[in-house]
Amino acid sequence: MWHQDSGERLAAWHDLRVRVADAAIHDCLLTINDWWFQCPIGSPTLQWQTVKSWPGPWDLLIDNDFCDLARAAGIMYTIIILGRQDIASVDLIRTKDDNLVQVNDGKYILNWAPGQLLNIRSDRVQVVDQIPSGILHHKIR
Repeated sequence: MWHQDSGERLAAWHDLRVRVADAAIHDCLLTINDWWFQCPIGSPTLQWQTVKSWPGPWDLLIDNDFCDLARAAGIMYTIIILGRQDIASVDLIRTKDDNLVQVNDGKYILNWAPGQLLNIRSDRVQVVDQIPSGILHHKIR
């Protein structure tokens, strides 16, 4: 899918959102996490300090140039755009080594590994910096 043209990537992202819209929250988040873990990761494309100039979700998929932080942004955009009532908060968090997506105040942690959702209570997750979803909401309107 990632080697197809931008229209096909955008259509696949739309299909993902339709597929998870009514799924149980755990299944929804795991499916989103696993879908984004298929994207090819290259050299750094986004920086924490330039969050205001990050591309929106559509441009992110059109550009098709991902790093770990760009993948986390894609995960976060996908969750935000769903507008699910059972998702009260979404934050992008930076740890010493990773860029993760925290859902519902850490009940779910995404962008750790495919097939895995962590819990913030894990001693492996120590937050260094955080971007709440409100910072990125304007990019999906």
